[in-house]
Amino acid sequence: MLQRSLILLKPDAVDRGLVGEIISRFERVGAAVIGLKMLVANKETAMQHYTEDLAKRRGEKVRELMVAMLTSGPIVAIALEGVEIVEVVRKMVGATEPKSAAPGTIRGDYAHVSFKYADEKAIGVFNLIHASGSPEEGESEVKVWFAPEEIVAYSPTYTKYTIAR
Repeated sequence: MLQRSLILLKPDAVDRGLVGEIISRFERVGAAVIGLKMLVANKETAMQHYTEDLAKRRGEKVRELMVAMLTSGPIVAIALEGVEIVEVVRKMVGATEPKSAAPGTIRGDYAHVSFKYADEKAIGVFNLIHASGSPEEGESEVKVWFAPEEIVAYSPTYTKYTIAR
Protein backbone atom coordinates (compact mmCIF):
# COMPACT_ATOMS: atom_id res chain seq x y z
CA MET A 1 0.00 0.00 0.00
CA LEU A 2 2.94 2.36 0.59
CA GLN A 3 3.75 3.91 -2.79
CA ARG A 4 6.01 6.50 -4.38
CA SER A 5 5.00 9.12 -6.90
CA LEU A 6 7.13 11.49 -8.90
CA ILE A 7 5.95 15.07 -9.15
CA LEU A 8 7.55 17.46 -11.61
CA LEU A 9 6.65 21.11 -11.22
CA LYS A 10 7.14 22.23 -14.79
CA PRO A 11 8.70 25.51 -15.95
CA ASP A 12 5.34 27.28 -15.98
CA ALA A 13 4.71 26.41 -12.30
CA VAL A 14 8.18 27.66 -11.34
CA ASP A 15 7.86 30.79 -13.48
CA ARG A 16 4.50 31.67 -11.92
CA GLY A 17 5.74 31.23 -8.34
CA LEU A 18 3.42 28.31 -7.51
CA VAL A 19 6.03 25.90 -6.11
CA GLY A 20 5.34 26.50 -2.42
CA GLU A 21 1.56 26.47 -2.88
CA ILE A 22 1.65 23.16 -4.74
CA ILE A 23 4.06 21.47 -2.32
CA SER A 24 1.94 22.59 0.64
CA ARG A 25 -1.10 20.86 -0.87
CA PHE A 26 0.75 17.54 -0.86
CA GLU A 27 2.02 18.12 2.67
CA ARG A 28 -1.53 18.88 3.88
CA VAL A 29 -2.79 15.46 2.79
CA GLY A 30 0.06 13.76 4.66
CA ALA A 31 2.33 12.85 1.75
CA ALA A 32 5.94 12.47 2.84
CA VAL A 33 8.39 14.48 0.73
CA ILE A 34 11.30 12.04 0.43
CA GLY A 35 13.16 13.84 -2.38
CA LEU A 36 13.20 17.45 -3.53
CA LYS A 37 15.40 19.37 -5.93
CA MET A 38 15.36 22.20 -8.44
CA LEU A 39 17.13 21.75 -11.75
CA VAL A 40 17.09 22.49 -15.44
CA ALA A 41 16.32 19.20 -17.15
CA ASN A 42 18.62 18.08 -19.91
CA LYS A 43 17.20 16.56 -23.08
CA GLU A 44 18.42 13.03 -22.29
CA THR A 45 16.67 12.91 -18.91
CA ALA A 46 13.51 14.45 -20.37
CA MET A 47 13.54 11.78 -23.11
CA GLN A 48 13.88 9.08 -20.44
CA HIS A 49 10.91 10.62 -18.65
CA TYR A 50 8.74 10.98 -21.75
CA THR A 51 9.34 7.43 -22.91
CA GLU A 52 8.95 5.87 -26.31
CA ASP A 53 5.61 4.58 -25.01
CA LEU A 54 4.34 8.17 -25.11
CA ALA A 55 5.48 8.44 -28.73
CA LYS A 56 3.61 5.24 -29.58
CA ARG A 57 0.42 6.48 -27.88
CA ARG A 58 0.44 10.15 -28.88
CA GLY A 59 3.07 10.43 -31.62
CA GLU A 60 6.73 11.37 -31.75
CA LYS A 61 5.86 15.03 -32.43
CA VAL A 62 3.96 15.25 -29.10
CA ARG A 63 6.92 13.67 -27.32
CA GLU A 64 9.30 16.21 -28.87
CA LEU A 65 7.04 19.10 -27.83
CA MET A 66 6.79 17.80 -24.26
CA VAL A 67 10.58 17.40 -24.04
CA ALA A 68 11.04 20.96 -25.37
CA MET A 69 8.56 22.27 -22.80
CA LEU A 70 10.16 20.37 -19.90
CA THR A 71 13.65 21.59 -20.80
CA SER A 72 12.59 25.22 -21.39
CA GLY A 73 13.35 26.39 -17.86
CA PRO A 74 13.88 25.32 -14.26
CA ILE A 75 11.72 22.56 -12.80
CA VAL A 76 11.26 21.14 -9.32
CA ALA A 77 11.38 17.36 -8.96
CA ILE A 78 9.63 15.89 -5.93
CA ALA A 79 9.49 12.29 -4.76
CA LEU A 80 6.46 11.65 -2.55
CA GLU A 81 5.66 8.61 -0.47
CA GLY A 82 2.42 7.62 1.18
CA VAL A 83 -0.41 5.13 1.40
CA GLU A 84 -1.83 4.68 -2.11
CA ILE A 85 -0.30 8.08 -2.85
CA VAL A 86 -0.38 7.71 -6.64
CA GLU A 87 -4.18 7.77 -6.76
CA VAL A 88 -4.38 10.54 -4.14
CA VAL A 89 -1.95 12.73 -6.07
CA ARG A 90 -3.64 12.13 -9.44
CA LYS A 91 -6.95 13.31 -7.97
CA MET A 92 -5.28 16.41 -6.52
CA VAL A 93 -3.53 17.26 -9.80
CA GLY A 94 -6.62 17.03 -12.02
CA ALA A 95 -7.14 16.21 -15.68
CA THR A 96 -4.14 16.42 -18.01
CA GLU A 97 -5.87 19.04 -20.14
CA PRO A 98 -6.05 22.07 -17.86
CA LYS A 99 -9.32 23.44 -19.30
CA SER A 100 -10.97 20.12 -18.38
CA ALA A 101 -9.56 19.94 -14.85
CA ALA A 102 -12.09 20.30 -12.05
CA PRO A 103 -12.02 23.35 -9.77
CA GLY A 104 -10.18 22.49 -6.57
CA THR A 105 -7.50 20.51 -8.40
CA ILE A 106 -4.08 22.01 -9.00
CA ARG A 107 -4.61 22.33 -12.75
CA GLY A 108 -8.24 23.39 -12.27
CA ASP A 109 -7.22 26.19 -9.94
CA TYR A 110 -4.11 27.44 -11.74
CA ALA A 111 -4.19 26.54 -15.45
CA HIS A 112 -6.55 26.76 -18.40
CA VAL A 113 -4.65 25.94 -21.63
CA SER A 114 -6.38 23.50 -23.97
CA PHE A 115 -4.91 20.76 -26.14
CA LYS A 116 -6.36 22.60 -29.15
CA TYR A 117 -4.48 25.80 -28.29
CA ALA A 118 -1.22 23.91 -27.75
CA ASP A 119 -1.69 22.08 -31.06
CA GLU A 120 -2.39 25.34 -32.92
CA LYS A 121 0.72 26.95 -31.41
CA ALA A 122 2.81 23.77 -31.87
CA ILE A 123 3.86 23.79 -28.22
CA GLY A 124 3.77 21.28 -25.40
CA VAL A 125 0.84 21.67 -23.03
CA PHE A 126 1.84 23.92 -20.17
CA ASN A 127 -0.19 22.19 -17.46
CA LEU A 128 2.03 23.02 -14.47
CA ILE A 129 2.71 19.56 -13.14
CA HIS A 130 3.45 15.93 -13.86
CA ALA A 131 2.36 13.14 -11.51
CA SER A 132 3.04 9.43 -11.90
CA GLY A 133 0.13 7.49 -13.38
CA SER A 134 0.63 4.18 -11.60
CA PRO A 135 2.65 2.75 -8.70
CA GLU A 136 5.00 1.07 -11.19
CA GLU A 137 5.47 4.33 -13.07
CA GLY A 138 6.13 6.11 -9.78
CA GLU A 139 8.93 3.72 -8.87
CA SER A 140 10.59 3.94 -12.29
CA GLU A 141 10.18 7.72 -12.66
CA VAL A 142 11.66 8.45 -9.23
CA LYS A 143 14.74 6.51 -10.37
CA VAL A 144 15.04 8.68 -13.51
CA TRP A 145 15.15 11.92 -11.53
CA PHE A 146 16.74 10.90 -8.19
CA ALA A 147 19.88 8.96 -7.33
CA PRO A 148 19.37 6.52 -4.43
CA GLU A 149 21.35 8.77 -2.08
CA GLU A 150 19.00 11.68 -2.83
CA ILE A 151 16.01 9.84 -1.35
CA VAL A 152 15.44 10.24 2.38
CA ALA A 153 13.26 7.47 3.76
CA TYR A 154 11.56 8.51 6.95
CA SER A 155 8.24 8.14 8.70
CA PRO A 156 6.74 11.39 9.91
CA THR A 157 5.63 11.14 13.55
CA TYR A 158 1.97 11.67 12.70
CA THR A 159 2.00 8.60 10.43
CA LYS A 160 3.56 6.10 12.85
CA TYR A 161 0.19 4.45 13.45
CA THR A 162 -0.96 4.49 9.84
CA ILE A 163 2.16 3.60 7.86
CA ALA A 164 4.14 0.51 8.73
CA ARG A 165 7.47 0.03 6.98
